[in-house]
Amino acid sequence: MKVMVVGGGGREHAIIKKLKENKGIEEIYALPGNGGIALDATCVNIGAKDIAGIAAFAKENKIDFAVVAPDDPLVLGAVDALEAEGIPCFGPNKRAAIIEGSKIFSKNLMKKYGIPTAEYEVFEDMDAALAYLDTAPVPTVVKADGLALGKGVVVAQTREEARQAVKEMMQDKKFGESGAKIVIEEFLTGPEVSVLSFTDGKTLVPMVSSMDHKRAHDGDQGPNTGGMGTVAPNPYYTKEIAEECIRTIFLPTMHAMNAENRTFKGCLYFGLMLTPKGPKVIEYNCRFGDPETQVVLPLLKSDLFTVMQAVANGTLGDMKVEFSEGHACCVVVASKGYPVSYQSGFELTLPEAKEGEYIFVAGAKKEGEKLLSVGGRVLGVTATADTLQGAIDRAYALAKQVKFENGFMRADIGKRALQAYERK
Repeated sequence: MKVMVVGGGGREHAIIKKLKENKGIEEIYALPGNGGIALDATCVNIGAKDIAGIAAFAKENKIDFAVVAPDDPLVLGAVDALEAEGIPCFGPNKRAAIIEGSKIFSKNLMKKYGIPTAEYEVFEDMDAALAYLDTAPVPTVVKADGLALGKGVVVAQTREEARQAVKEMMQDKKFGESGAKIVIEEFLTGPEVSVLSFTDGKTLVPMVSSMDHKRAHDGDQGPNTGGMGTVAPNPYYTKEIAEECIRTIFLPTMHAMNAENRTFKGCLYFGLMLTPKGPKVIEYNCRFGDPETQVVLPLLKSDLFTVMQAVANGTLGDMKVEFSEGHACCVVVASKGYPVSYQSGFELTLPEAKEGEYIFVAGAKKEGEKLLSVGGRVLGVTATADTLQGAIDRAYALAKQVKFENGFMRADIGKRALQAYERK
């Protein structure tokens, strides 16, 4: 079997490492991949948004199965283009990927089908949005409608901050056309939980829950990032809450997409807030989260490729998907200054990872025999163990062996989760 994975970050590296466990896969191609992924797959210099190039490569190289991992190509219709060439895919088609591609679509879907989420208003006119903010309760949340590299969400503590966010999105076009329409929604409180799920549109299998750490610095200080680390499972996500989420959020979402003739097949990600009034949806993603994937997949006991094939074939209900009872911790090693301004091109020397340890490369390029840093988030260093403390200790011990003079990491990934377990 020849498998192709579209994307080039830490999430894709985690997917590729897991796919390699299947002995039936002879070759894995990564489009475009990166210098670290090149250690585990054949990288091909075709961008993730080059839909025609991706489809042509897959056809020419007789790819047997494709995994489209990032949001942009999914929303642009990469799965549709590949399936038109007769290539089975893991990932939703363009009609289903709109659940992440348009926040207005997803909010209206939840409202129509009674799926719990924050109260909201939609605006296409800036003056109307600014007038609404004169009386809207604060804090409030301002969201660009379209994709914005995970950055199109502003939690405004004051009306002035909210007005500034609206102007940046709608007037200054900070996120291009993604901010032409916006959502202003109620600010929710409570622990956040990420739950990824496999679904073929008929069956939905939640994966292990996880806890992300978005702020750049210890103590949840500093600017928001794409994620500085994760732990799994999330201690706030109890068995009772999981059952409630399946009943009130997960299955209703799957059924709602079917009812809208937008059957979702792939990884459906639920960003949840456990509010005093129960679990509510903050956001949907149409793909594996990053860096949540880096802690969830190491805990997957079942063969990932077999699960992905079942999702594509619509036979997920015929198999049992199993996860380990253990814990995982991922520590992100980023470039100093991330996410504001940072330099690239620093040499990386990676330690040997033992069983249950993983170094996922998010941003690196090969130059001769050297591996050089690229971008903000560079590595995701993950370890598993029977206990959360054990996973944290192993991940940090491995991360500290990385040689990267421009690197920094938070020192408190998993601390909140440990405190939550202590309170139980």
